[in-house]
Order: sequence, then C-alpha cells, then structure tokens
Amino acid sequence: MAIRSSSSKRPISPSSISLEKILKTQQNLSKSSPSIWNKSEAKSKTSDQESPQTLNLTHPILRVLESCKHSLLEFNQVLAQLIVSGLLQHPLAASRAVKKLCSLPSLISHAVYLFNYLDQPDAFICNTIIRSYVNSNDPDGAIAFYYRKMVEIDVPPNHYTFPLLVKVCAELGSVREGGKAHARIVKLGFETDLFVRNAMIHMYGQFGSIGDTRKVFDASPESDSVTWNSMIDGYVKNGEVGKAREVFDEMPERDIVSWNSMIAGYVSVEDVSAAKELFDAMPFRDVVSWNSMIDGYARIGNVSAARGLFGRMHGRSTVSWNTMLALHARSKNYVECIRLFDRMIEGGEVKPNEATLVSVLTACANLGKLDMGKRIHSYIKADNRIELDVLLSTALLTMYAKCGAMDSAREVFLEMPERNTVSWNSMIRWYSMHGDSAKALEMFMEMEKSGPTPNEVTFVCVLSACGHAGLVLEGWWYFDLMQRVYNIKPKVEHYGCMVDLLSRAGLIGDSVELTSDMTMGAGTTLWSALLSACRAHSNFKLGEILGKRLIALEPTDVGPYVLLSNIYAMQGKWDDVENVRKMIEEEGLHKSTGHSVVDPAGSNSSQSILEKGDIPKYRKSLVYSMLSEMGAQVKLSHRE
Repeated sequence: MAIRSSSSKRPISPSSISLEKILKTQQNLSKSSPSIWNKSEAKSKTSDQESPQTLNLTHPILRVLESCKHSLLEFNQVLAQLIVSGLLQHPLAASRAVKKLCSLPSLISHAVYLFNYLDQPDAFICNTIIRSYVNSNDPDGAIAFYYRKMVEIDVPPNHYTFPLLVKVCAELGSVREGGKAHARIVKLGFETDLFVRNAMIHMYGQFGSIGDTRKVFDASPESDSVTWNSMIDGYVKNGEVGKAREVFDEMPERDIVSWNSMIAGYVSVEDVSAAKELFDAMPFRDVVSWNSMIDGYARIGNVSAARGLFGRMHGRSTVSWNTMLALHARSKNYVECIRLFDRMIEGGEVKPNEATLVSVLTACANLGKLDMGKRIHSYIKADNRIELDVLLSTALLTMYAKCGAMDSAREVFLEMPERNTVSWNSMIRWYSMHGDSAKALEMFMEMEKSGPTPNEVTFVCVLSACGHAGLVLEGWWYFDLMQRVYNIKPKVEHYGCMVDLLSRAGLIGDSVELTSDMTMGAGTTLWSALLSACRAHSNFKLGEILGKRLIALEPTDVGPYVLLSNIYAMQGKWDDVENVRKMIEEEGLHKSTGHSVVDPAGSNSSQSILEKGDIPKYRKSLVYSMLSEMGAQVKLSHRE
C-alpha cells in the first residue's frame, strides 16, 4: 500500500489539508500564539539543572495530548502547541503524537503524514506505525511503510522491529519477503536475539519450510518455552507429528501450550489413542485440552466417547458446545443436536455464535422444524453480535428451502451480504426440487445478468430443472450453452441429467446415442437411468441388454437385478425372473428400504414408513418386485 505525502497528485482529504497547514507553521513562528496549558506550570516543572531539551510524560502538553479522545480537531490543537513550543521534534513528544494518531485505524495515514515532517524519526515511531498496520489487518501497508520510509531514510531498527516485520511476512505468506527480512536480520546482527529467532521459527513454520525452521531453532542454544513451542507447532502444521513428539520429549520444561500442541497434532492425523495417552498424562488441563480431545473423537465419529468427555468438562466454552453440535449434525443425529442446543440456551453458560446456529439450522432443516428455524432467524436479527455471513445465510436459506418456504428462502437470498456461486446454485436447485422449474431457470438468467459466472454445478442444477419439467428443447439449449459460451466440458453428472431428461420424454434412442458420444466411460448411474427408462417405456430388448451390462459392472448392487427382473416380468418371461431371483439370493444382496422423517405435533420423534423387523431386507425387495410383476400381469390380462 503506497503512502503518499502532500506532494502527491492524489486528492488530499480536508483533515489532511488541516494537518498540513499546522505543520507548515513551523516555517513562520515570529508571532506569539495562544497556549492550551499553563506555561508557568511548565516552567515550574523544569529545574535549573535540567537541559532545555529535557522532557517527560508529566509535561502539561503531553498530559493534554494523552487526554485527547480520538478527535482529530482536538489533536490538531495540541499539535499546533507542540510546533509553536518547539517540542514537535523532541523524540518523546513526536512518539506520543504518532502513537495517539495510530490508536485509531482511520488515522494511520495522518500518522504517516506527521512522520514525513519529523527531522529524526526513530525505531520506536516506525514500530508504532508498522504495528498499527498489522493490527488493522493491512500487512501490505506495513511492508510498504518499512521499505519506503524506514529503509529508504535509514532509520536504525531495534530488536522490536524485526519480530513485527517477520510477522507481516508470515501473514502475507511471502517466502521472498521473509527471505529478505532474514537477510537483513543477519546483516544487522539480530539473528541471535531470542525474540527475533522465535518470530523467524514461527514464520518458516507458516511457510511450510520446516528445514529452515529447524536451522533457525538449532542456530543458538538460548531458547525459551516460546522457542520450543514454535518448533513443535511448525512440525505439527506440516504433518510431521513424529518429529514434533521428539522435540516435545527433549523439552527441558513443558507448559500447557506444549501439551495442547502435541494433542492437537495427534488429533490432526486422527491418532486419537496417542492424543488420549498424552491427555491422561497431563499434569493440568485447560478448556483447550478438553476441546482438542472432543474434536479428536468427533473426527473419527466416536459420538459416545466425545459425549463422555463433554459430560466430564467443567467450564465449557462456546467451542466445546459447537464441536458437539457439529458432531451430532454431521452424524445425522438431528434430534440430539436440538436437545443439546436447548441445554446450551437454558444453562446460559455461553452465548451461541455463528457456528452454533449453522449446526442447529442444519438440524431444523432435516427435521422439518420450520417454526424453530424462524425463531433462530429472529434471534439472529435481534442479536447484533451475530454476523449474518455467507455460511450462516446459506444455512438459513437451506432450512427454509427444505421446509418448503421458498419465499422466505428467496428473502434470505436477497438479503445476503455476499451472494456467491454456491448461493445462486442453491436457489436454482431448490426451485427445481420443489417443482418450480420456471423460477429455477429465471434464477439462472438473473445469475447470468448480475451474478457470478456459472460453473459446472450450476449447469447440473439447470439441467436437472429441465428434466423435472420435461423441457427437452431447453435442456438441449443449456447443454450446448454450457460448452459453447462457458467452455465447460460436460461431465458424467451433466450426461446423467440429459439421459434422465431424454428418457423421461421417451427418447431412449437419443439417450443411448448421447452416451456413446461421451469421452469418458458411462458410469453405472447412467446405465441405471437408461435401464429404468427402458422399463418405463416398455423397451424390453434394449432394457435386457442394459440390465445385463449393468449387472456385469456392479455385481453387488441389487438395483439392476430388480429392474431386470421387472422387465422380464412385463414380458411374461417367468423362468428368467426366477433365475434373477436366484442370483440375488446367491449373492446375498438386499435393497435398503426408504423412510421419511415427520414432525407430528412438534414432537421430537422420527417415524419410519416401514418399521424394522426380522425379515431380511433383500426379501422385501423381492416382494416389491413380485408386486410389480402382478401389476404387469393384470395389464396383460386386460389387453387379452
């Protein structure tokens, strides 16, 4: 980020002009000026032995400066007094003035402007401005100031400068700038400084340059706990947990950060048993230790172990609750997710945040709890601490859409602070799934006009919408548009949508011809779709060929067997039907029975359409097949 002075061609803000006028008064100080402090008080503070240049924080003008309440007008009044009193160029006064300007991110540019008028700026002033850029999440501005101001005018750095500079390089992820910083550190003799070494170890760990990290670590025998922990953290972040454990075992004295880093390292590679061994051996634990172990069990899907640790915790944090809520949502245990959220609210131990509500909204969406989803939406609107970011907005949108409230889903979509490709694709997909293909295609046209560029997933949603509505012409159009305008090469998913669209319209020959043009091999999903279409449209000859081919591709999938059996039954080929049944029994195959989740009268129970029994599932599939055969026989008898 380039910093421009008053000589720049860029327009200067009125406040900068005001500051410029004040600074230019240094050129004409012949007239006396009003004072904002008692000069006699200032004189009484100065003894005969003190030099005229002696200044300390008890000086009245510095006390007034410290009392400024972040008002540029008030600061300018103090600055004018510093100038007329001849104190502006004093290192202490200059540093306090710059520090005051840097206390607010919006005034950093004024601090740089004031810096340009100082005769001898020092490292403290430079560090203050660089730190202000870092705290304002502007690493580019920090690095630009360092080179264009500090290096160019040769301000000598101190041992606080390079830890700041190295941190900036790590945040930027710039290996080149990090190498340049390291070179200057060596050139100026700061490589043995402990704070500088610790910063460099952290920087190289961030870069993934674990070899350089180790070289800096081994460069000096002087180390503290930060040095050792930074080395462990570097190994962990680069997946070398074994090396991290070696450093951990060599540590002369471990602290809580050391133990937690190692536990997190084992959790990251899903070695939960090793993490648990360390956890049990810890001399003391904090909430981070417990959260890491719960996260470890959550990663491997061990809900009971995670729940056991969670129950033993004292002083749970928001992260603790969020980890358990996300685990239940990910495990599709939505009822328990809602119950746990109710406990969290009733206990009042912590406040929910964005991650909390994403998990709960996911549970509401899958349980069809629209009323609860609406209450959470109202809570989000009422709580200023909750940021309605893209992730939370998408969770809200999905909740409304899954519950069938598409008007509310669209309202959330329109109110989103940032609508990315995922958001647009979600709206197209949900309109399509709710049978409103016209609105789905309208949404796609809006996306083309004012949204992000459509991607592969977008066209899967669009083609699926065409398939649900039987829009064959439109489907061909978008399939061509995808390739011709957006240069998206069709994948299996796109061919699958087209096969489904054409098959539903009875254009089975076109479907087969389309799959023959595929550059990649047609997957089992496409053959299954074609086989289903053959059965639906009584194309028995092609269906038999596809059924046998599909069984050869997926011999362990019961679906093709059932479809082929149905096709034989519709033709009255009962011997072939019996042969297919025997093949199913010999392979020990079964078809999973479907179920629907309902929320009767707001209860938390989920009921299955087909209750679980002792009958093998594959036998139920055969029953369905026999019912289909009976239906075919009835049709044949009517024709006769």
